[in-house]
Amino acid sequence: MRYLTGRQAFMQGVRVLMPMVPGVIPFGLLTGVLATNMGMSPGTTMGMTLLFYSGSAQMVALQLMHTGVLPMAIVVTALVINLRFIMYSASLAPHLHHLPRRWTWPLSYMLSDQSYALCTLKLSSGELGRFAHHYYAGTAFSMWLSWQVSVLAGIYLGASIPDTWSLGFAIPLSFLALLVPGIRNSASLGAAVVGGLIAVFAIDMPYNLGLVTASLGGVIAGLLIESLRKRELNTVPAHDIEGEAP
Repeated sequence: MRYLTGRQAFMQGVRVLMPMVPGVIPFGLLTGVLATNMGMSPGTTMGMTLLFYSGSAQMVALQLMHTGVLPMAIVVTALVINLRFIMYSASLAPHLHHLPRRWTWPLSYMLSDQSYALCTLKLSSGELGRFAHHYYAGTAFSMWLSWQVSVLAGIYLGASIPDTWSLGFAIPLSFLALLVPGIRNSASLGAAVVGGLIAVFAIDMPYNLGLVTASLGGVIAGLLIESLRKRELNTVPAHDIEGEAP
């Protein structure tokens, strides 16, 4: 779809992101509740949320703070968890590097798993046209705002949220909603399966390295499968030609 204006592209990005919000709200509520139960003030919690803008890293950091882990270990752990964003950034850079800093800086800050998953294929195909960054900004800003509001709600709701709501169950569902539509061929399926298996078996790795290991394993598996598939496609025509030769 080609957009006539940047506003149209931005609003389309917002609409595409909206189905992801219900899966993020419980995650944000849990983060706010956890911070409140630790005795953190609303201002400190929201400051941390604005600084981190990474749900998984923030929750792990809160848990480590609660157990009295050294500050340096908390920082290193958060950085390791967020290493996947280096891969995300490298993937998006060819499509966004031409933008001025007033665009690249906020777009880099608001990068999330959801916005990346929704935009990477569209950016690679070129179907978004010259307003691609507006579309990405719509998805990124919507996710950022949803996260901030949900954490703020968790702070003020606090312990009033009953355990019977099972809010944590919605977290993996939101990531499954992103994963399944992205499985379009054998390479993406292989990457998902290998990454998922490694994540399960490497869950006890120190410093949360299991997530990074699973990500790298999935990427390598996908590249290998794609390489084998291309090799097969390149060799089949040659065999057919040889079979038809007199």
